[in-house]
Amino acid sequence: MRKASKTAGRRTVGEMRPEYDFAGGVRGKHYLAFRQGYSETLHHPDGTIVTQHYEPDEGAVVLDPDLREHFPTSEAVNRALRTLISGERPKAAKRARSAGKGRKLRG
Repeated sequence: MRKASKTAGRRTVGEMRPEYDFAGGVRGKHYLAFRQGYSETLHHPDGTIVTQHYEPDEGAVVLDPDLREHFPTSEAVNRALRTLISGERPKAAKRARSAGKGRKLRG
């Protein structure tokens, strides 16, 4: 008789378990609290309570939700900021401007 495969019944990467339901979830619910820092209270079995406060690391930047679609990675943010600092126009904007040169407006 053949052994059952160890991979049988495994989920693919990124697949959610059926018991997880985020249908009522709210994106960015804790966003503002994270930006300001947050506290965590730990209740230990011996009855002691420890409260720890966390703040974002110095230099950490949290993007607003509308910017995340344009800057999905740290590299994308850094590239855009370096372009802004250097005063250069992004390559896509240069192409768009140069494509319009030589066209006459109708009127």
